[in-house]
Amino acid sequence: MDTLQSIEQRLANIESLLSGVKTVLTLTEAAEYCRLSQSYMYKLTSAGLIPHYKPAGKMLYFKREELDAWMLRNEVKTSSSIDAQATNYVVTNKRG
Repeated sequence: MDTLQSIEQRLANIESLLSGVKTVLTLTEAAEYCRLSQSYMYKLTSAGLIPHYKPAGKMLYFKREELDAWMLRNEVKTSSSIDAQATNYVVTNKRG
């Protein structure tokens, strides 16, 4: 039985690697890629908060690059980055 479980695990790994090659994802694949539930993905699409496509009017599709951009929006800056930005502002906006 260990051999069968090992084969199943390897197959699952191969499938996940192959999904990394696709540029257009289904709802299920996009939810797995973003690590979100399918129901939450439906909520995001119905609210217009995530880029998606409905070519046949029913099935939802997502572009991987748009999902990447969506996940990386609203960057949280580090304190050193904020300090550098504040210093730069003070230096460039001197009064007097």
